Amino acid sequence: MATPKKEMKPKTTKKGHYGADDITVLEGLEAVRRRPGMYIGTTGLEGLHHLIWEIFDNSRDEAMGGFADTVEVALLPGNRIRVADNGRGIPVDTHKKTKVSALETIMTTLHAGGKFGGEGYKYSGGLHGVGVSVVNALSTYVRAEVHRDGGQYVQEYKNGGKAVAKVKKLGSSKLHGTIITFEADPEIFPEIEYNWKTIVEHLRQQAYLVRSMHLTILDAREYTGKIDDTKNFFLRDQLLPVPSMTFYFEGGLTSLISFQNRHLKAMHKNIFYVEKEQDDVRVEVALQYVDDISARISAFANNIYNPEGGMHITGFKTALTRTLNNYVKKANIKGIDANFTGDDVLEGLTAVVSVKMEEIQFEGQTKSKLGSVEARGAVESVFASAFSEFLEENPNDAKAIVTKAVLAMKARKAAKAAKDSVLRKGALDGMTLPGKLADCQSKSAEDSEIFIVEGDSAGGSSKMARDRKTQAILPLRGKILNVERARLDKMLANNEIKALVVALGTAIGDTFNIEKLRYHKVILATDADVDGAHIRTLLMTLFYRYFRPLVEGGYLYIAQPPLYKLRQGKKVAYAYSEEEKFEVVKSFGAGKNDDENTAKVDEQRYKGLGEMNPEEMWETTMDPERRLLKQVTIEDAQEADKVFDTLMGTDVTSRKNFIQTHALEATLDI
Repeated sequence: MATPKKEMKPKTTKKGHYGADDITVLEGLEAVRRRPGMYIGTTGLEGLHHLIWEIFDNSRDEAMGGFADTVEVALLPGNRIRVADNGRGIPVDTHKKTKVSALETIMTTLHAGGKFGGEGYKYSGGLHGVGVSVVNALSTYVRAEVHRDGGQYVQEYKNGGKAVAKVKKLGSSKLHGTIITFEADPEIFPEIEYNWKTIVEHLRQQAYLVRSMHLTILDAREYTGKIDDTKNFFLRDQLLPVPSMTFYFEGGLTSLISFQNRHLKAMHKNIFYVEKEQDDVRVEVALQYVDDISARISAFANNIYNPEGGMHITGFKTALTRTLNNYVKKANIKGIDANFTGDDVLEGLTAVVSVKMEEIQFEGQTKSKLGSVEARGAVESVFASAFSEFLEENPNDAKAIVTKAVLAMKARKAAKAAKDSVLRKGALDGMTLPGKLADCQSKSAEDSEIFIVEGDSAGGSSKMARDRKTQAILPLRGKILNVERARLDKMLANNEIKALVVALGTAIGDTFNIEKLRYHKVILATDADVDGAHIRTLLMTLFYRYFRPLVEGGYLYIAQPPLYKLRQGKKVAYAYSEEEKFEVVKSFGAGKNDDENTAKVDEQRYKGLGEMNPEEMWETTMDPERRLLKQVTIEDAQEADKVFDTLMGTDVTSRKNFIQTHALEATLDI
């Protein structure tokens, strides 16, 4: 990340005509407010942030096409978002079909944009052309400001996308670009709370994908001073004293690989990179192997992140396996006679695969998976050829990569033997469940839940407290094996993990089957202290790496036991934080002068679940009517995984910095 030294000014129009004739209209806006999920996936927080991505993608496409070099995203007071770019500016001349300005057509008509034909864009992520119009439909207020052709133009929209008036020319301007400001509709989004970290991580990723794009993000939500967003094209020019970040990367995907591997030990020095166009598909791939057992592959199509991969990833994996097998046969490396599988060559791989296409097909409006078949062949061909050359020209790197794959292959065979042993033993025992498991009576997975508790003491209390019909208890002794650096064969030799695998019923590894999950609520119940948090993070990492469909399916939960039990006379309450304890004591009226409220509040701090008696355990942690559960999302599990990359990885400096940064956050019981 680097802050640009020179001031960037909006650029003048170049690279082709872009006017009203390039705007193609397909249909109207009617259904968006009625069924928002069809267009943004969800009306939860993920969908709320998707509004930002839709507006940003348009600015990003201008930069990707070479028409802009600066983009700014600002979070403003009143839940408003402002996105500015110094691109060509949305056309404002009259559209022949709609008889209103091209700007109003784009802002108020679904499937209207410069991405369906004409000279608007060669590559774009917003193929559907619904981005800005959908944001408009789902907002209470939108303001579009355009600078182009020597003028400054503005139009406002309210109440779900209705234009307040025609496009108005405010005056002359020497600038070029577009500024979109919007305020999401609380009738559509039950919670409007933008996450700074989520926004920064997403936009940082985009900055890597568009080389030499200056991207600034400002958080002015809490700023109480004067913000005149009509005074400056970019708000950063006002030098607001607010949190901000600026990204600028000349290295592109190789910079992204270096960033992703910053806490890990690289297995080879040179990062592989190729960029080439074939069959009208521009292919860009970067990769590096690290000393780890997980694979990290990021997929993009026209700079849109595809979390579910797609055809480009299929082509990449096929070429990777074939190329490494061919290299081993051709190189005749002493002591290595390998026939790698796809899993062998993925272990420890960090890769980014990006394609750009004029005609692109995604599966769903949220673009989570690429469906364009031609991307597979293009990636497979371009990558296979370039990676073969890389291996030939960099023998030391090639040897390190092959050695890594050989170790993975040996571990895979050992893991299969260990797994077969576990399953075979289970079969011989009649699939006997582990002795430490107190199973529930119900045979219905939908009605059953399992509490994974820390230690025998907590296990004893929870077994006595539980509802035997639907609640099972599995106590784990001590900290489970650190799965950050443990292979599957070593894991399955660990009695605690083996008991967990058998209890869940899903098996593990390539034989994992979510349909055989015995409980539809898997609840992690650890102590509310540092050790408890450590064990909980270990377990979340285990589930993320080896039981990911269980997390993705929403079956994993974290119990929220209280920190305090507070009693005043006959009144009893539980507090789950220091702040809540203060509020409870305040509500009891402790310290008041009247006769009824002068009684002292008795305070009991729980150091662990084992300190609770069965009645307290039931009331606070296990009773479905009163307990607090946090459902673990895939993002939560990914965060746990990142923490363990730092704490258990080989980068000592990063681990030291992390501990120093977070030391004061720890609560120690002495």
